[in-house]
Amino acid sequence: MDILRKTLLSLLLVLPLVCFAGNAVDINAANLETLMSIKGIGEKRATAIIAYREQYGSFKSVDELTYVKGVSESLVEKNRDSLAVTSAK
Repeated sequence: MDILRKTLLSLLLVLPLVCFAGNAVDINAANLETLMSIKGIGEKRATAIIAYREQYGSFKSVDELTYVKGVSESLVEKNRDSLAVTSAK
């Protein structure tokens, strides 16, 4: 019974990560925590992305992330498959 309990607990902890892994982050709708889930984006960059979005409006493409101070082209390229622009405000 203990093995079953540990297995179920492990599945409950891992399942959300597996489900999220296939989904791209919409950079126009993502909150601070969601932006921080992107590899290479910490609190400072996530805050800068949100501030840029609030000042200039929605991103029209993922490439526009490079307009945000601290976000390089290489960072965008490394994460391109996990980034999306689907929401417009």
